[in-house]
Parts: sequence; structure tokens; C-alpha cells
Amino acid sequence: MGDVAVGARSGHDGEDRGRAAESAAPGADGAVTSGNESGAADETPTAGERTRTDGQGPGDSAPTVKKPRSFWKELPILIGIALVLALLIKTFLVQAFSIPSDSMQNTLQQGDRVLVDKLTPWFGSEPERGEVVVFHDPDKWLLGEPTPEPNALQTFLSWIGLMPSAEEKDLIKRVIGVGGDTVECNGTGPLKVNGKALNETSYVYPGNTPCTVDDQGGQFKVKVPEGHIWVMGDHRQNSRDSRYNQADANKGMVPVDEVVGRAIVVAWPINRWDTLPVPDTFDQNLSARAVAVAPEGLALAGVLPIALWRRRRSRQGAE
Repeated sequence: MGDVAVGARSGHDGEDRGRAAESAAPGADGAVTSGNESGAADETPTAGERTRTDGQGPGDSAPTVKKPRSFWKELPILIGIALVLALLIKTFLVQAFSIPSDSMQNTLQQGDRVLVDKLTPWFGSEPERGEVVVFHDPDKWLLGEPTPEPNALQTFLSWIGLMPSAEEKDLIKRVIGVGGDTVECNGTGPLKVNGKALNETSYVYPGNTPCTVDDQGGQFKVKVPEGHIWVMGDHRQNSRDSRYNQADANKGMVPVDEVVGRAIVVAWPINRWDTLPVPDTFDQNLSARAVAVAPEGLALAGVLPIALWRRRRSRQGAE
């Protein structure tokens, strides 16, 4: 029985091998078919061929797309960046200041907001004649003036530079004289710098005279030391400026180190937007050097003929 069982199995194996050989026999065109009735090759991919077109191998999970961050989550970051930029601009570039009085009328009105250039002083630039500058109180010029009490919003705006700080005692005036200049005014004017008169009609308050006839500073002649400036308000009869502070430690002068910067633009209100250029009267040569050199030139011109005459006489004597 064991032989019969073995023989039967062997016969079946022979038949299977014969069928496999027939199915693998060349077709009419000489191609080997796989036994498929359609004659098409088996297209089932192997494990090595199962590579995804998206670059992931077999078994890899699909890529996850990051959702954009919520606007409310990004808002604190944006606010933080804006505050940092505002502080940098306030410290190094531009700061807003409010005009607290009428001393600079009509150039500036009370309540105007001006933008002050703080960048140029960092590069060693010093105030020049005719510029409108903001400076710290040099020696109790604002003594007795009321101190404003800002609310929380005003304190925050002053911290980032959009409003002046109530704790800072700052003033705004026009530069008339710089280091080395002699500034003087007699009677009702004109105001003179190094002996040259200034035509101030373009910026002095209408109806005001360049000087006032009083004994409290209206009449003066001062020499501005190096590193200082002499300042005056455009509303001459309503400005306690260098003229009326000559009894202080700086004799009415403002140290250049106390200057915050030059006011360049009236930014607010909108209907008063304007630039603050240097008036044309300061375009003339006001240098103290030119005044000092002139007498020396006249002396040289007078001595030269005498020197030539003596030289000629000496030659004639030698002959």
C-alpha cells in the first residue's frame, strides 16, 4: 500500500510538471507567456519596486502639513517687535516732543508735536545757527513751572517715544550763536552776530522787536564759549531764554551736551504739518573768524608799503 500511495503521488507530479512546461512553451511569436490568457505580463510590483512617488518608502506614513499659526498667537510677537523698534527709533533716530508754551510763536504753536532728529549728534554734529533745537534744562530754567501728571496711556506713549516724558525738563528754542560768536542787541535791534545784523522778519513773532528795552536781559552783548550755544525764542517778548538766564551757572548759555537734537518737522496736527528749515538770514557769512581777520588784513596792507620803502632805501645805501 505504501508503494501504491507513492506511485499515485508521483504520477500527479509528472502531470503538473507537464502542464507547467506547456504553459511556459514559446508562443507563436517566440515570446514566453506566463500562462495568462491575455498574454500580459504579471504587473504585481515586488517589494523593491514599492517605492512611493512622494519619496517615502513602504510603510512610511503620509507627510503632515503644518497649520499656519493663529493670528492671535502671532499678535504678541508682532507687538513685541514693534515696541523694540520704537525704543530703538526713540533712542537713536527720532523722538516726538510737544510744545508746551507760546515762546516759539508763530513758528510753533502750543500743542504742536515736532519730530526731533537725534541721529546726527551721534556722529559728532553740533547745533548750527538758525536751527530749532530741543535741549534739557541746563540750570533750573523751568524752576516753578507746573509739572504735568500723565495718565497710564501717556506714560506708555512717552516710554516708546511718541510723547515727551513728563519727568524730562526739556525746552525748545532757536540757536542764535555758537561757540566763538559774539551776540549783541541794543535798543530794539537789530540782533547782531559777530557785528552782522540779522533780518529776522521771517520768523520773529509779528509785532515783536528783536530786542526789548529793559534791564533784565533785553540789552546784552555776550561772547559764546566753545561747547555752548546762545538760544532765543521766536516770540521775543514772551520767551525766557538765554537773555533772562545770564545769572545761572552757564551765564545763559546752553552746553552742547544738553542738546537732545534738532526739530525738523511739525508732525501734528495735520493741518500744521511743515518742515523747520534754517532761515535765509543765517546763510550770510557770520563767522567770528572773518571779523577777527579783517583788522589784521588792514594792518598788513598798511605795513607792506613801509617795508618796501625801507628795503629800497637799504639797497640804495649799499650801492
